[in-house]
Amino acid sequence: MALAVTSSAFAQDARVKRMDTGVDGGAWEAVGRLDINGSGFCTGALIAERLVLTAAHCLYDHRTKERINHETVEFLAGWRNGRASAYRNVRRAVVHPDYVYDGEVSSERVRNDLALLELDQPIRNTTITPFETAERPRRGDRVGVVSYAKDRSEAPSLQEVCTVLARQEGVLVTSCSVDFGSSGAPIFTFSGGAAHIVSVVSAKAEVDGENVSLGTSLGAPLARLQAEMVAGKGVFQEAGPGASRLRVGDARRDTGAKFVKP
Repeated sequence: MALAVTSSAFAQDARVKRMDTGVDGGAWEAVGRLDINGSGFCTGALIAERLVLTAAHCLYDHRTKERINHETVEFLAGWRNGRASAYRNVRRAVVHPDYVYDGEVSSERVRNDLALLELDQPIRNTTITPFETAERPRRGDRVGVVSYAKDRSEAPSLQEVCTVLARQEGVLVTSCSVDFGSSGAPIFTFSGGAAHIVSVVSAKAEVDGENVSLGTSLGAPLARLQAEMVAGKGVFQEAGPGASRLRVGDARRDTGAKFVKP
């Protein structure tokens, strides 16, 4: 994935702000931490009373490369300093049918890195409002991201202003700051005073010495997942065939990027 990034693209990015209080994070209670099988976490966002949007790779064990039992996943809405606004287990999980775990890091892998989780009970809380989705933004548009990550796993962090650097092959490339644990984090646009999800964090990369994030575009991929849910899907899919894995710090010979999975 070739991408030219200039330093000016990052000049006006807002700093990442940790939201330790309800005053800071009140508008973001529908973003939560996904505790994965007691051994890790990702970020997810409520898009309906029973549906959480996240990244597909969060549902795989990085050692065995197999799907984990989604019943071991818990969604902690608005998790902050030891407490959540709502706690829910996962009843069903649908991964994009074309997603292959541990394949070559590529546009195809990132653009299919999407999953929907159906909660065992709906979240009907006046302080937790599911987010609506919107069409993907254009290059140069301003976006934001809310995530949990390494060293800031106990409270959500907001980067309210970052930039769309490119849209290519179903992948959104932004200057948003992400780290391990940010997988599945919602990327927002802010139109009409409301936040709408336009992408989900799949990975981070380094291009020309600058950190960028790679997001899965919504639109058709999300519609396909919703159709799978309506059709009653949600069972484990077979893990994809093994392939050479790009490790942290390795550079692909045909690109200028180094990919790191959050």
